[in-house]
Amino acid sequence: MKLGERLRHIRLIRSVIYFLVGIITYPGLVLVNRISISGTEHLRRLPKRNVLFVSNHQTYFADVIAFLHIFCAVKWRKKNRLGIPYYLLNPFTNVYFVAAEETMNGNWLSRLFKLGGAITVKRTWREAGKDINRHRDESDTQKIDQALNKSWVITFPQGTTKPFAPGRKGTAHIIRNNNPIVVPVVINGFWRAFSKTGLSFKKKGVRLSIRFKEPLQLNYQAPVDEIMAAVMDAIEQSHAYMLRGKHHNFAH
Repeated sequence: MKLGERLRHIRLIRSVIYFLVGIITYPGLVLVNRISISGTEHLRRLPKRNVLFVSNHQTYFADVIAFLHIFCAVKWRKKNRLGIPYYLLNPFTNVYFVAAEETMNGNWLSRLFKLGGAITVKRTWREAGKDINRHRDESDTQKIDQALNKSWVITFPQGTTKPFAPGRKGTAHIIRNNNPIVVPVVINGFWRAFSKTGLSFKKKGVRLSIRFKEPLQLNYQAPVDEIMAAVMDAIEQSHAYMLRGKHHNFAH
């Protein structure tokens, strides 16, 4: 195991990173913009392991950072709000997030955030800005399986910030392999407020929203396509949602 991988499993190191990142990013979520949170009641009774959060994706980092703020706040018994960020003094660190290896190795800041709990995977469809076609790396799937065995995991099934992009079947394979509790999340507003990376502002005063839904009722033995369709519909990124005229809320 590489040194970076060892460090990201040390709670003290992750707590320090969460505190620093949290303090820096809190104003952008609460003061510069306005975050609206709903559904955190669905998080309170979740077990400490084998929980998979599936969400649409609008920036590389701001989405994940908002999740971490919320999980920390819920640990301190806050409901659907962040309030004063004293929750960063003892953050919730029992969570990992899936991210593209290329993205997390982009610069020193992303490498630092990587220590906060990133599970890096190789994209099978795109690399260095070019379309590719390669087989799924089984070692990537195993890393996610191992993380689920002891914690929560956040993943973005589309693997891109483009709205209504098709979901990647790797998510369905993870669900079939682990039978996790699957919590759908719908986010919006981040693409308006932040740059694509989520590290700088595009616009201020934006209403950001994060909505946690009830865990999905899934047939874990169903075909991969069926599981994937249920996930995409739950995160409101399916073709059916686009046809219902809801695309104006997500279009970039």
